[in-house]
Amino acid sequence: MNTGSARPDREPTPEPEREPAGATSTKESSLTLERGLNLLQAVADADSEAPTISDLAAGVGVSRAAVYRLLGPLQNRGLVRREGSRVRLGLGVLWLAGKVVPQLRFAALPALRALAERVGATVHLTVADGNEAQAIAVVEPSWTSYHISYRVGTRHSVQRGAAGRAVDLPADGPKWVTSTGELQPGAYGVAAPVRGVPGLRASVGVVAMEPLSPDEVGPLVVQCCTSVAEALGE
Repeated sequence: MNTGSARPDREPTPEPEREPAGATSTKESSLTLERGLNLLQAVADADSEAPTISDLAAGVGVSRAAVYRLLGPLQNRGLVRREGSRVRLGLGVLWLAGKVVPQLRFAALPALRALAERVGATVHLTVADGNEAQAIAVVEPSWTSYHISYRVGTRHSVQRGAAGRAVDLPADGPKWVTSTGELQPGAYGVAAPVRGVPGLRASVGVVAMEPLSPDEVGPLVVQCCTSVAEALGE
């Protein structure tokens, strides 16, 4: 009879954790999407001569073969077009851009309407396109006897009018700007920039036929800008 001590049980070796089914393919899809977006951005960033396949491969950090694979879906949707070995943006980008303004307008209208009703003056959202500023949304107050009519689509230099000059106000500069008769004789304006929305240069402005009190209207415009930025970020 064996009287030796029993060998202690060994602790089972833990099995390595496995990723949930589909996690790997999800990561690969996400990486492919990111590379595709980086490729589209690289094409868009070319200011003059269109980049070549080799340029894009070096810029995105992938092989030439990967660039060809990534270009396929972008070409199918008209976002890029190839001219031999060079790649340019396609007209599909314009179609996408045309969908942006209506969505911006829809998201911003509640905040603009609230401001127009409170100050009793016309309120507008202006977006910069290069050196030009364009009004893409206008709300007029419902209770005033008269107010300025401001047409959607109105364009002017970003260096003129409160709405134009407010677009590029530095973060450490004034919170709002004012104007008198710069775009329309006898009109007074107060505007502030919409901050915190990547890629967007915009402002909210109030325009009236009577002088506005900047100390009273300015903070309300800034508050409206914050509400617009939050609405656009949702």
